[in-house]
Amino acid sequence: MPSAGIRIRVRMSARAIDEPHRVSSQLELLFDLTFVVAIAAVTAQFAHGIADGHALAGLVPFLQVFFAIWWAWMNFTWFASSYDTDDAAYRLLTMVQMAGVLVLAAGVPAAADHSDYRAVTFGYLIMRIGLVAQWLRAGADDAASRRTALRYAAGISLMQAAWALRLVLSETGTLPPSAQLPFFAGLAALELAVPRWAERTRPTNWHPHHIAERYGLFTIILLGESVLAATRSVEGAIKADEVSGSLVLIAVSGLALLFALWWLYFLAPAGEGLSVRRHRSYLWGYGHYGLFAALAALGAGLEVAVEQTGHDLNTSPLAVCYAVAIPVGVFLVLLWMVHASILARPVIHPAVTLGCVTMILLLPLATSRTGVPAAVAAIAVVCTLAIIVTIAPKPRARRAAALAE
Repeated sequence: MPSAGIRIRVRMSARAIDEPHRVSSQLELLFDLTFVVAIAAVTAQFAHGIADGHALAGLVPFLQVFFAIWWAWMNFTWFASSYDTDDAAYRLLTMVQMAGVLVLAAGVPAAADHSDYRAVTFGYLIMRIGLVAQWLRAGADDAASRRTALRYAAGISLMQAAWALRLVLSETGTLPPSAQLPFFAGLAALELAVPRWAERTRPTNWHPHHIAERYGLFTIILLGESVLAATRSVEGAIKADEVSGSLVLIAVSGLALLFALWWLYFLAPAGEGLSVRRHRSYLWGYGHYGLFAALAALGAGLEVAVEQTGHDLNTSPLAVCYAVAIPVGVFLVLLWMVHASILARPVIHPAVTLGCVTMILLLPLATSRTGVPAAVAAIAVVCTLAIIVTIAPKPRARRAAALAE
């Protein structure tokens, strides 16, 4: 709700779900920039793990830290869609959350390399303090949604206490290493349950087109991180005078692949689907965790794929190819799932998705004969074919158009 003169404090009230021309605010765009830093950090660490031959060992820390990043972004985004007042108090509390993201990003290397989650947990705590304060404001000002807001504040506070307890138990050795992953999974499941529990009293007034736009922007950020990750390796090759045909092929193929995934993601009118099926918003929103994580992992895979064209890595070419193929396959499957959750008829046909994923997962098996650049190029071609098959006029549609003429 931007205005020429920002007021110190505006009484919070739920915004209309059909507010016309609702778009992301400048503050939301600034908020997203802090996540660029966090995503770049977790992607770089995962890329190092893949290059060193420890992709599987690095996968769990990657998914754990990315969950914290995604969930913090999710919480802010859905709250802002309902209660963005853009007053001074709202802006300052958002800045607190941004500071927490930066602290979390600074703790990513320690979490990935040494399972040291102190900085990540502290950054998460800072973010949650700002968010809880916002929900308390909403509870104090919006009588109609007071119970929902207070439930959110209580649920988030209890979960943050649980995360702090997990850190203490881990640091003191009370929680054995074998129990840390199940403990994390349990807390993550409880985090996901908080919105469902809080909104049983009264749903929040999130705006479907605003939410669809926010998710689209975060998708673009993740695709941009993949471009940045690959560019870092290309820049290193240029400085070392190691430019080759393989490097050019994999760089062009990586760009074409990212462009194809961007095209596929934005084929579906998510805003319209969320308007009609608001009750499916949890499936759609939560399904994006895997989809977003796949894009971040793809960035790491592409970085290693570019790097291996000029260096001998501690991992095999087959592993490098699968570091690209598996994220793309996961992305395509989850993209179909999130489309199916809100659309009467998914834009991408299930047979197209299944066929593409099967081909993509089989292509790395030929790496020993074709090489990594050719395999990445083939994956990009398969995704491009998925676009062509999806957008090409169907025979029935062509016949109907001919009859209409």
